[in-house]
Amino acid sequence: MGGLRVLITNNAVRGRTGSELYVRDVALGLLARGHTPVVYTPRAGELARELRGETVPVVEDLAQLGAPPDIIHGQHHVETMTALLHFTDSPAVFFCHGWLPWDEMPPRFPRILRYVAVDDTCRDRLLWEHAVPAERVRVQLNFVDLERFRPRGPLPARPARALVFSNYASEETHLGAAREACARAGIALDVVGQKAGRVAAEPEKVLGGYDLVFAKGRCALEALAVGAAVVLCDAVGSGPLVTTGELPRLRRLNFGVRALAGDLRPETLAAEISRYDPRDAAEVSRHIRATADRGRAVDEIVELYREVVAEYRTRGRDADAEWRAASDYLRGVFAEVRRQREEIEHKQKAIADSTAVRLRARLMGVPLFGPLARRLARRLAG
Repeated sequence: MGGLRVLITNNAVRGRTGSELYVRDVALGLLARGHTPVVYTPRAGELARELRGETVPVVEDLAQLGAPPDIIHGQHHVETMTALLHFTDSPAVFFCHGWLPWDEMPPRFPRILRYVAVDDTCRDRLLWEHAVPAERVRVQLNFVDLERFRPRGPLPARPARALVFSNYASEETHLGAAREACARAGIALDVVGQKAGRVAAEPEKVLGGYDLVFAKGRCALEALAVGAAVVLCDAVGSGPLVTTGELPRLRRLNFGVRALAGDLRPETLAAEISRYDPRDAAEVSRHIRATADRGRAVDEIVELYREVVAEYRTRGRDADAEWRAASDYLRGVFAEVRRQREEIEHKQKAIADSTAVRLRARLMGVPLFGPLARRLARRLAG
């Protein structure tokens, strides 16, 4: 079979978030297999420039494309629907990467013939919150580029260096708890991530220098592939040290939000650090390297593309159903935009009211401003 023209959509291709790096890895994997990946995003940046440097086209305007794609690899519903409405005879696969983000909401549209969840949590979102038929849903677990993330040497008997590896790590989230827990164990701690102001363009060159890593999701998977012991932890909560006993369950959850039910107290993290076992961590890493390779994952994605293209050729297009679906989609988007706007306005009013009350209380305590404060109180009372 010949190569496929694949249009990959994403809401941004500029930073190093999970979905953006997923786009990069899939696009480069497709290119290496003789396919033609093209990336569409309304917000291109440094990562887009890197992709262009690897000869992968990245466009911010679909009118720049001179031919329609054979298939749309959709990520993020607005960009996916933009592509589907622009290219009226291309089928699509929608990939859901998150339980919480609104952008990850799966659009319902006749030419989206398959939905891919990167873990069981996302699968539940597709099935139980958005009524996607079960026969249209696949789970394809996240992967790691094993050529880049090479195994480190054996871990020491006791961890000496630890890393918080997260774009959300700051003193306001989980960094302080990790620092205190490591200090109690005599472990030096560093941090890599956007909020900490230290972004690693090549984390594969960093991870091998650490015995213990605090991370979730893709970051956890990469650290495990290198051979570090990993405590699941991020801004939303903490999870367990990844061991061979819990690996099958945690892998199905993508080491993500459903696995982070614990609190962020130093005592909780210290308890997980105490479970450190270099031999078990090595076995976890061997299993990850045997089952989570990018090459195998991209081959499976291409097989799914071909399945969808073949099915679409047999069933064709239903233009009336598409117009109804587009109408339903727009109605839902505008309803959510209104809801979010009202929520913001409510929060702004609450902040303003709180500020006015504090100001009034202060003025009431100053004799000179007492009458002014009473007039302010009457005005606030309406």
